[in-house]
Amino acid sequence: MMIYEGVLEMSVFRAYDIRGVYPTEINEDIAYGVGRAFVLFLKCKTVVIGRDMRLSSDSIFEALARGITDQGADVIDIGLCSTPMDYFTIAKYGYDSGIMITASHNPKEYNGLKLSRAKAIPIGGDSGMKDVEALYNKHKGGSWPDAENKGTIIKKDIEDDYVAHLLDFMGGKKLSNMKIAVDAANATGVIEFEHMKKLSDDTVEYIPLYMEIDGTFPNHEANPLKEENMKDVAKAVVDNKAHIGLAFDGDCDRAGFVDEDGKVVSADFITALIARQFLLEKKGEKVLYDLRCSWVTKEEIEKAGGIPMMCKVGHAFIKRQLRDENAVFGGELAGHFYFRDNFFTDSGIIAILQMLKYVSSAIKGGTTVSQLVDPMRKYFCTGEINTKVKDPDAILKDLEDNFTEGASLVSHLDGIKVEFDDYWYNVRKSNTEPVLRLIVEGRTKEVMEQRRDELLNVIRG
Repeated sequence: MMIYEGVLEMSVFRAYDIRGVYPTEINEDIAYGVGRAFVLFLKCKTVVIGRDMRLSSDSIFEALARGITDQGADVIDIGLCSTPMDYFTIAKYGYDSGIMITASHNPKEYNGLKLSRAKAIPIGGDSGMKDVEALYNKHKGGSWPDAENKGTIIKKDIEDDYVAHLLDFMGGKKLSNMKIAVDAANATGVIEFEHMKKLSDDTVEYIPLYMEIDGTFPNHEANPLKEENMKDVAKAVVDNKAHIGLAFDGDCDRAGFVDEDGKVVSADFITALIARQFLLEKKGEKVLYDLRCSWVTKEEIEKAGGIPMMCKVGHAFIKRQLRDENAVFGGELAGHFYFRDNFFTDSGIIAILQMLKYVSSAIKGGTTVSQLVDPMRKYFCTGEINTKVKDPDAILKDLEDNFTEGASLVSHLDGIKVEFDDYWYNVRKSNTEPVLRLIVEGRTKEVMEQRRDELLNVIRG
């Protein structure tokens, strides 16, 4: 296997995927070349391809499939699907590799490619993406090596096996006795919502929003991290007196939640609640949480009988650590949730099903979602604050030298994370731009604001 020593350029080849504006940054020519480079790099015989509902996804598929088959590999075409369905197909049936055509939560102008090896292990900047880029750049003028035989395109229906897999996560029992608002944002959540209905009995009442597939996202972006995109599902919950509301992102590898009052529940609290659900039956299991999560996430995992393990931000890192530690579950502040028994991959629908399973039991006992969550709202957090800087490394060194004295923890897992008795902070570099990301949490609002301002003064000079 070749090892490419160059630097990943600021191009469509990014740290976690290939992504850009269609057709100026990503287009059919690039998709064709990536298909050939991907097969050359992995020497794979089969490539699963799924695609989302973006307007360019069908033509990108045709070009990508042509590149893959021209280089001698077979394409397993699973059609319109979510990213978790693509991962499932690669790992469940033992295929060599896979590519999902999606730009996830990005606006409608974008499209992209998520690359995976066998077992749905992601290909990223430090695990093959640079090699694919190097091969693409070397041969994109047309000098592709000839393949012995051309590959073929094989259509595959995974529906029944996929639903059975989801039901396994429910312990074979369907959802019951709930009223749930669901916002699919006109994206692949429409498909996963159909699976939810198959996994619910007739005592579940759904309030569906934006269930018409439309790659122009006519109602709002498919990004539950932005609070404005949660307003409609929040209103639907309140208006219909639902127990909970949820929203998918564009390719369903993430999910967002609101309580019965329409208040957004942050992903670190969701991580704590899903961890509780797993640890009801699996005491002593390891649970991962990304280093930006609230103190309360670690505390709740410990209270529930789990072993909390802090991890670096980014799906490639978390999936690797989940595998290495054999952890049962992991959660990320960005709304990604990872599951050992889902081939160590992330899944919005499985996160939703686990959350609903836990909430359903609580409701039967007379407890609402807000009553589960409100006790966790005991610390005060800034959220991530991004700042463009000229020399990120110099600022990180300044923080190391001047903002660590008396700390109970100094970690370099991802940038620098420093914990004190009354607050903690993390500053880390962006993977794709000269930006530092700061997050601060304090035991009081006053401490949080004071430390935030001190740290921003250092970062912004």
